[in-house]
Amino acid sequence: MGEQSRQLTNRIAVLRSESKMTQKDLAEKAGVSRQTIISIENKKYTPSLTLAFEIANALGAEITEVFQYVNDNGGDS
Repeated sequence: MGEQSRQLTNRIAVLRSESKMTQKDLAEKAGVSRQTIISIENKKYTPSLTLAFEIANALGAEITEVFQYVNDNGGDS
């Protein structure tokens, strides 16, 4: 069996848009800076588990609706 690379992806921007929430609004609700939200949305920063739950809560969503752990080829795992 070959090694598969996995990546944490997120739907923060989509869910924010659906909620008519700005990055600043989400950052304030989650207790972080706007730059942190930008970095997470752009997959440049992986949030702690606690922060991931804070973001999901701020978006009014389940954590599995916000974050997914997928194979690099895009398939769910």
